[in-house]
Amino acid sequence: MVWPKRHKCGLCGQRVSGHDRDVRFRLPDPVLNSPEQHRAEDSWLSDPDPNKATLMQIQGISPFVRALLPVKLECGYEFRFGVWIAIHPDDLQFACRVWNAPEYSDLKLTGYLANRIEPWGLFAAPVKLAVLNPGHTPYCVASPNEELHGVLTKEWPHDILASLP
Repeated sequence: MVWPKRHKCGLCGQRVSGHDRDVRFRLPDPVLNSPEQHRAEDSWLSDPDPNKATLMQIQGISPFVRALLPVKLECGYEFRFGVWIAIHPDDLQFACRVWNAPEYSDLKLTGYLANRIEPWGLFAAPVKLAVLNPGHTPYCVASPNEELHGVLTKEWPHDILASLP
């Protein structure tokens, strides 16, 4: 389908439909780089399909929770990465208990970014998560890491999209 000119962004020339979108990482980088990946013995995923899973525990690596990392673009657009966050085992147990309960809306977690986010890198940056919308996975809302803090709070020019997946 050819999009009419009016569906292109006046700032960057790309299709507007590409501005408000999500890019989901299938697995955390440490799991992706392990020989058995998510199929390692004693591993647990909240869904057998890692693309649908929101929680996982990989023995010898870490427990993880899926989160949204928003990147604000000029003119009110937002690009979201569906990332994995390495969390403490106790936090995984707590998240499992409240994930489908009313208490989910109050869920707050801390952990470390488990995916490399280009063009910034940011792998293993500490991050705070909070549920902003009960129908979504938690959002990355803050970080003591200066670069990740900038990614979360700065409004980025549209040409950053050229380096994103």
